[in-house]
Amino acid sequence: MKTGIRETIGGAGVIPVVVIENAEQAVPLARALAEGGLPVVEITFRTAAAAAAIAAIRREVPQATPGAGTLLSPAQVQAAKDAGAAFGVAPGFDPAVAREAQRLGLPFCPGVATASELSQALSAGFDTVKFFPAEAAGGVKMIKNLLGAFRCTGVKFMPTGGVNADNLAAYLAVPEIIACGGTWIVPKDALAAGDYGRIAALAAEARALVRAARG
Repeated sequence: MKTGIRETIGGAGVIPVVVIENAEQAVPLARALAEGGLPVVEITFRTAAAAAAIAAIRREVPQATPGAGTLLSPAQVQAAKDAGAAFGVAPGFDPAVAREAQRLGLPFCPGVATASELSQALSAGFDTVKFFPAEAAGGVKMIKNLLGAFRCTGVKFMPTGGVNADNLAAYLAVPEIIACGGTWIVPKDALAAGDYGRIAALAAEARALVRAARG
């Protein structure tokens, strides 16, 4: 992943992972997250609204940095790039998806859960990976075990899946974990109700946890 965007993600510490059904929600959501101190957001390509949501954030919320998540095909990588995504994330390591991100110059974070997948990602030229599903795949203990063999490569992790306010500090205590993806910051009911004040408050709470964890 390019140095600039890796530093941006690392500076945030927590990346809200969001499923948007209606692109009209994107701008007020991004503003609420930025207000709470979390300007970096991952919009997942689980809905047809993802690309339009990213484009709207890039156009109307300059203080926000939108990325594209759940990229499962080269076509989705192209759509994310066209929408203006600052980075892309995948739940697994698919060589075709990874190559398309490299071809387009889109900073990309492939997903891994095993030593073999991590080795493949590193061999393909990626220095930052999504550890997914983090808690189900062994959590902090598994990442530390992987680092026993791979720390010398300089790899950095972005665990996602089961990370929450209760275990965030344990993840961020590992120096090689630059940030965690989290869905708890944008509850589905709050987004559906347009309760952006609640989302801003949850973002602020998460940001405070990052500061506390990093001293």
